[in-house]
Amino acid sequence: MNISSIQYLIHPTRLLLRLDQKGVINLKDETYLKWLFFYRLGYKLDLDNPKSFNEKIQWLKLYDHNKIYTSFVDKFEAKKLVSEIIGDEYIVPTIGVWEHFDDIDFNQLPQRFVLKTTHDSGGIVVVDDIRTFDREKAKKKLETSLKKNYAKLGREWAYEGVKRRIIAEEFLSNGEEKELIDYKFMTFNGKVKCSFTCSERFSGDGLKVTFFDMNWKEMPFERKYPKSYSSIDKPLNYELMIKLSEKLSEELPFVRVDFYEVNGKVYFGEMTFYPGSGLEDFRPLLWDYELGSWIKLNLNKKG
Repeated sequence: MNISSIQYLIHPTRLLLRLDQKGVINLKDETYLKWLFFYRLGYKLDLDNPKSFNEKIQWLKLYDHNKIYTSFVDKFEAKKLVSEIIGDEYIVPTIGVWEHFDDIDFNQLPQRFVLKTTHDSGGIVVVDDIRTFDREKAKKKLETSLKKNYAKLGREWAYEGVKRRIIAEEFLSNGEEKELIDYKFMTFNGKVKCSFTCSERFSGDGLKVTFFDMNWKEMPFERKYPKSYSSIDKPLNYELMIKLSEKLSEELPFVRVDFYEVNGKVYFGEMTFYPGSGLEDFRPLLWDYELGSWIKLNLNKKG
């Protein structure tokens, strides 16, 4: 494998943008996903009898088109819907919303805040001090994110109807010495079966993702990112997070529900129907099939 191929495996969005230039991305959805799936994961996508987690995520992209998903994946609109279901006490306050970066009046913003694009993953700028943050760098990152089209790049149809905007949220902090950990709950047909944490984002060797079973015992696999070798304590509000996740995921075949815990208080993060676009490898592979067995699909019902 040459250096060019390796960069696409590490940064899949670069591959997708390259494919867009070549016209491959304009293939029919099923054909395109079969090609991309094999390229990324090394085994053929079986849509007639999907068994692995990644296969079933592709099936859900193609055939499960519940219109409510679009509201859930919109980081601005989701707050209204989620607050109606679990209560507004779990919602991170929104400071402002804009269609373009140049519309933002920074004189009206507090010293610390977070900027996010409403329709993608990774379009986030954490502003620890408005007096010193690099505004041009933030503009470049967010404007690039606004151009991403997940409905096209990964056939994640739910994002097609999301209005692309930038929102500012209140800055969440557990104190200067304690990082903010993401707690992500994997719900299968309305029930949490496992969870994982995202930690050490700003460490020298990067993000760590650690999976836990329902008893907060570390699970023996990794997905894309390495696990943390530091001990991660169970959140104080673990059972509450499970309860809220299951309330939000009622009657849904699969969704990941994210929370933060800040000074003992729970905040909703986001909901993700296609984590990693269903294109991230499990190590060892058997866990791709184990988690896949937890998603119950009605293969006769498409759309």
